[in-house]
Amino acid sequence: MKIIIGSDHGGFRLKSFLIHALTLKGHEVEDLGTDSGERAVDYPDFAAAVARKVVADPTAVGIVICGTGIGASIAANKVAGVRCALVYDGYTARMAKEHNNANVLALGGRTTAEEIALDCVVTWLNATYQDGRHQPRLDKIAALECPLGPLGSGPLGSAGK
Repeated sequence: MKIIIGSDHGGFRLKSFLIHALTLKGHEVEDLGTDSGERAVDYPDFAAAVARKVVADPTAVGIVICGTGIGASIAANKVAGVRCALVYDGYTARMAKEHNNANVLALGGRTTAEEIALDCVVTWLNATYQDGRHQPRLDKIAALECPLGPLGSGPLGSAGK
C-alpha cells in the first residue's frame, strides 16, 4: 500500500515511529515532513500537502498527525475529495474505512500512544469500505464540496429561506 504521511512538530515523533513500523510491514511510505520535532511549524501546511497528494493519486492513502489530530483533520478535510477521520482506537479506525471510506487518517501525536496508533493504522488499512447504504451519505458529503453546497436539498437545505 502507498501511504503519504505528514506531521507538524507535535506529531513528529509518532510519524517517525509509524514510518518505521509501516516500512517494516512492506508498505511504501512517502514522508512529506516535517523533519524535526524541535522547530514549531504549522500543521495546515503538512495536512494540505498530504491531502492534495492523496487526491492526485487515488491508489494512495494518507496519514496526518499534529498534537491532537484535530487541527490536521480539519485542514485535510478542506481539500476537495478528502475524507479524513480523526481516530483514537481500532474501532473508530475500522468504522472510518467501512462506513466513511476515509482516504486520510488523522492521529494525535501527543494524545495517542505509539502502539495504539499503529493498531489504528493497520486496522484502517485492512478494513474494506462496505458501500451499499453508506454511499448515499458519502455522496451528500461530496456535494458539500460544491461552492454553494447542497442548497435546497435535504431536510436542512431550505433552512433560512
